[in-house]
Amino acid sequence: MKERRKFDPGSETGASAAPASACPAAAPPPPAAAIGLLLHEIVQLSRAFERQVGHALEVNSTDLSAMEHLMQEGPLTPSELSRRLDISTAATTLVVDRLVALGHAQRHPHTSDRRKVVVVPAPSSVARAFMELRPVIGGVAELAEDLSVAERDVVEAFLARVVGVYRSSLKDGGPALPGSSPTA
Repeated sequence: MKERRKFDPGSETGASAAPASACPAAAPPPPAAAIGLLLHEIVQLSRAFERQVGHALEVNSTDLSAMEHLMQEGPLTPSELSRRLDISTAATTLVVDRLVALGHAQRHPHTSDRRKVVVVPAPSSVARAFMELRPVIGGVAELAEDLSVAERDVVEAFLARVVGVYRSSLKDGGPALPGSSPTA
């Protein structure tokens, strides 16, 4: 039976020429690495919080995204909602059906085109969603208020540049969000 050795790139035999203790230590992380790690943690926590809100409202992630659009933009036709969610109109019909069945939305006649309907967020559902979101929205707002004007300017400039990196990496520049500029 042949002896199995770990392969060490650069060694023809696969055996390391130097003992493990003689290998150079990994380079220390760059000074800005902590910022990247914190941004990554924020993304992960944001996803976990979104799942928690969806669970509390008894909706899946697509339904929650639909609710978010309705709460931010107001009544939308199913086709407008379909475009914002980037799903088919058939899939959007299923989303709207689920939201209506759960009491999160209602269908109303379109004000100017009687052939159309608009999907309207239910006020009680909007209030419930904001109750779930309040701890994070309020907590972040408090932290921002505690910053000096100069600190706020630095944080805002940095985050705007991070948004710019994300937007430049997306083929379509990403969604335009209320209160943001697409060129940020």
